[in-house]
Amino acid sequence: MLHRSTTWVGATAKEIARAVRRGDTSATEVVADHLDSIRAYDRIVGAFREVRAVSAVAEAETVDEQPGLGNLALAGVPIAVKENTPVAGLPTWNGSAGARQPVAEQDHEVVRRLRGAGAIVVGVTRMPELGIWATTDDADGITRNPWRTDRTPGGSSGGSAAAVAAGLVPIAHGNDGLGSVRIPAACCGLVGLKPGRGSVPAGIGTNDWYGLTENGILATTVADAHLGYSVLAGSTTSSLRPPDALRVAVSLRSPVTGVFPDAGARQGLSDAVRLMVAEGHGAVRADPVYPPALATKVLATWFAAVHLDTAELDGARLQPRTRRHAALGARALARGLVRDADRAAWRERCQNWFAEGRYDVLVTPALATAPPAAGRWSARSWAANMLANTRYAPYEAPWNFAGFPGLVVPVGVRPDGLPVGVQLIGPPGTELLLLGLAGQIEQRAPWRRHAPGWPRMAARRT
Repeated sequence: MLHRSTTWVGATAKEIARAVRRGDTSATEVVADHLDSIRAYDRIVGAFREVRAVSAVAEAETVDEQPGLGNLALAGVPIAVKENTPVAGLPTWNGSAGARQPVAEQDHEVVRRLRGAGAIVVGVTRMPELGIWATTDDADGITRNPWRTDRTPGGSSGGSAAAVAAGLVPIAHGNDGLGSVRIPAACCGLVGLKPGRGSVPAGIGTNDWYGLTENGILATTVADAHLGYSVLAGSTTSSLRPPDALRVAVSLRSPVTGVFPDAGARQGLSDAVRLMVAEGHGAVRADPVYPPALATKVLATWFAAVHLDTAELDGARLQPRTRRHAALGARALARGLVRDADRAAWRERCQNWFAEGRYDVLVTPALATAPPAAGRWSARSWAANMLANTRYAPYEAPWNFAGFPGLVVPVGVRPDGLPVGVQLIGPPGTELLLLGLAGQIEQRAPWRRHAPGWPRMAARRT
């Protein structure tokens, strides 16, 4: 049991929920601890767009008064929600004033599920405009990586990742259209899960980016990622078990021609494979075949999705890089380059690749290089953003195009002191298998749960 003089900042979501359910602490105390930490330290990382201090305390008091407290999977757990996801009573910022939507009258379904499980939304986290980019900043500020504040936490769920890595919240919501959960997880040393298509309610933007985008979770442990995913998927009774011997395909090959993993990424993959083999899994070198036309199809779909998302907005208020992206999307649609059949064919091809090779899981580097510098990427050219994003994070997008589940798990630290992770991909319906495999990696080689020096207010158990 914790003495009242200690803090719950730094505790896991599972630890907090268990303590609140047992009466060892209250949701009100837990939320107050985290709000204190956010007030003191978010000025350094810039994770939050808005903090719901008064509302969060009131909601925590309501949770404490619930007669069914013992049934709440996330009882009293402070959580952050990405700012493109409606939270009742707040605008939906979408990463900039130019894309901001009016105050939401009701919660998005995933927010409703989180609150229904007892979680307290303490604030909404920053993202790049319309979630397009793998760096997080705008005219109001720069979100920084707690591991090294001169580096980006990634994007587009960069604020959520920074908040979790700094211990400002134990768990956070994100969404992933071309890697926007997995990339920040890799940048910040977290577990980041993008569920497969249809596993969790989407409802993001105009059309979920043609079905590429899914709501997911960022956490410091596999158990917390499983807990968050279970709530989002509406299946809190699902259990997590270590998988039996798997056939793991290992690939260094980048889906982007001319982009190669650096020494840190290669070593991270090697270390992950060694850990999996030690658990009794078989590993074979096998590269998915990324057709040359795939990149064009993915890019056309990405551009077109942004075009649709900006159709009702005042283009003059949007960043130049966004306007260029949207204009390319209009051209892609006019030329008939965005087709449902292309996505269906790629999904079938991926399913056949797993089946014919009898692969249960594919493992790749999570990033090709260290994350770029934190800076005003929102003011830089479209070409500069495209080049930086593609060079460091090429591995995620094909699996959104296929609608397969993907998970990033930490496996150590690069020579430059930044975390390194690997990406696990499985066929549809394998979210729990991926989490179970990640849990085995965690058990064999536990990682640092927070960035060095964070959280500044650490939980002390007695």
